[in-house]
Amino acid sequence: MIIVDRALQRRAAEGNPVRVALVGAGFMGRGFVNQVVNSVQGMELAAICNRTLTNAERAYREAGVEEFDVASDADGVSGAVRAGRPVITSSYQAVCAAEGIDAIVEATGAVEYGARVVLAAIEGGKHVVLLNAEVDGTVGAILRRRADEAGVVLTGCDGDQPGVEVNLYRFVRGIGLTPLVCGNIKGLQDPHRNPTTQEGFAKQWGQDPHMVTSFADGTKISFEQAIVANATGMTIERRGMRGADHAGHVDELTAAFDVDALRELGGVVDYVVGAKPGPGVYVMATHDDPRQRHYLNLYKLGPGPLYSFYTPYHLCHFEVPTTVARAVLFADAALQPAGPPVVEVITTAKRDLTVGQTLDGLGGYDTYGQAERADVTAAEHLLPMGVAERCVLRHDVARDQVLTYDDVILPAGRLIDQLREEQAKLTEPFSPAPWVAVDR
Repeated sequence: MIIVDRALQRRAAEGNPVRVALVGAGFMGRGFVNQVVNSVQGMELAAICNRTLTNAERAYREAGVEEFDVASDADGVSGAVRAGRPVITSSYQAVCAAEGIDAIVEATGAVEYGARVVLAAIEGGKHVVLLNAEVDGTVGAILRRRADEAGVVLTGCDGDQPGVEVNLYRFVRGIGLTPLVCGNIKGLQDPHRNPTTQEGFAKQWGQDPHMVTSFADGTKISFEQAIVANATGMTIERRGMRGADHAGHVDELTAAFDVDALRELGGVVDYVVGAKPGPGVYVMATHDDPRQRHYLNLYKLGPGPLYSFYTPYHLCHFEVPTTVARAVLFADAALQPAGPPVVEVITTAKRDLTVGQTLDGLGGYDTYGQAERADVTAAEHLLPMGVAERCVLRHDVARDQVLTYDDVILPAGRLIDQLREEQAKLTEPFSPAPWVAVDR
């Protein structure tokens, strides 16, 4: 997206920066604040919202911003934005309804709260950038429908693996190939990891143990690949994806797939553990033109029928400002659901669970997520991982058993359940995105 830098240069020269607010000043959010404040011309980090206000203060101070206003409502945030003063608040409603803010970056990692933030931002006429794959993978389709109706962009982000994958997917399609595998490279996969086992690693990097656990136990990769599937129309080969161990280079994976089977499925999302170059992403694609296959072989991509393309890194918060600019300046989404879900993330018991137990959250001790086809999820009444938190078990559940709605009592009055019911009624694809290659 090279044109983004010139567009931001123009906004800087005009004294009219893109103004963005952050909701969720955790580890990734603080990195985003630092990036915008110190490295992105033509963009202004106008406001930070965090439920614990001291964390919002910390985010600005770590970026070198020592003076900022404190506001409790939309009028206070609007006034600070008009005056060109950074502002912090504990109210997401305040930043979502404030005047002068172009986009909201939702980076809480929470599902129920995150969904409320997204809806408030859409109602406030703000573009929304999701640094929250869990919300996207749970209710992304209905949130996109709401955003389309409001005339704003809802998008996942550049930098995180799903955005990098779809950028690569768009590139590969743009040069005339047909992508058949979108993959993610992991260093570790153990579904029974928990915050105790991951505490040391989390402390080493200044991260939250539950967040780190969701990386290790497969929940995060399941959400990430689900939203890639829902953006591209691809599916999965089987529950949990293939997820092979592979110590070599991803280029070697071209021989591991049956191209005809991939074509019949319409392409698949997948991941691999231990491959090089890690931690990156890859796309496996084919070409129908024998003359072009000759050129691809000449250019060192091999004889086919599958050709390997990869990006050897993902730079997370460094690239999120690009997503903000794409949404605000070009109405372009890095990735977003193309229609009703194709792949969901379902809840699986991480340990033996007992009747009456209240399930903990993502990256906890009780459950992990697995990718499953959306039609199977619906037919078998499987419990989505994004709605499992705070559910109460009706009976004992064995370790590694997949949970269904019949196994639990849902908490009353949750927005996420209302949105799931509304999303289940979606039947048609949305207006086509430029990267969608298969019929929905």
